[in-house]
Amino acid sequence: MKTALITGANKSIGFETARQLLQLGYHVYLGSRDLQKGQQAADQLQAEGHAAVTALQIDVTDPASIAAARTELGQHTRVLDVLINNAGISGGMPQPTLTTAVSVVKEVFETNVFGVMEVTQAFLDLLRESAAPRIVNVTSGLGSLTLHTDPTWKYYPVKGAAYMPSKAALNAYTIMLAYELRDTSFKVNAVDPGYTATDFNHHSGPGSVPDAAARVVKAALLGPDGPTSQFFSDDNAPETGISPW
Repeated sequence: MKTALITGANKSIGFETARQLLQLGYHVYLGSRDLQKGQQAADQLQAEGHAAVTALQIDVTDPASIAAARTELGQHTRVLDVLINNAGISGGMPQPTLTTAVSVVKEVFETNVFGVMEVTQAFLDLLRESAAPRIVNVTSGLGSLTLHTDPTWKYYPVKGAAYMPSKAALNAYTIMLAYELRDTSFKVNAVDPGYTATDFNHHSGPGSVPDAAARVVKAALLGPDGPTSQFFSDDNAPETGISPW
């Protein structure tokens, strides 16, 4: 049975991603900063008939928590096939560049960028044991520098000092990580799930959670001939599915 770890998976897109991977026969380690909430989410999935789900406490901003999660996961499996870095925060909106406190920017980067880096490094050894390891970094179309300079883009007015730059940095990290793993069987990609109605945006997005999760799952299931170092976005690039960086 293949295995997957999803951070921030106790609700919304992360939770639905877990459900869809369970439906495909994966054993899912459901990462949650709050173990109680993670266990409640796992219990719900088990009640739906998905036995192969395990709650895992992991706070991506806490190195000790990440290390403990790696130790615990290693007690369950010696192989990790999929890592989905889904945990993220917005930092609150609006975020005017002239007045947003630097402390807010640092807080957002701690989760959206540095957390991804630390989690990836911590679990890389287990991923290397997989015959077809996949790393999916959940990003946002708002992380595209190219689109942010295009006045005709539908989200052009949506700017900010913390969230958007954090996702641009995550995209850059994805490129660098994919490059370093280019001569291996890894596939490393960034996925924009689209503007989805979740707690993250006060349910203002037009997209559905199942559709958003399906985009993430698609990248997690890439075959040996699939692309790496890509920025997938059906929202920003409906014809090709590949967003400009």
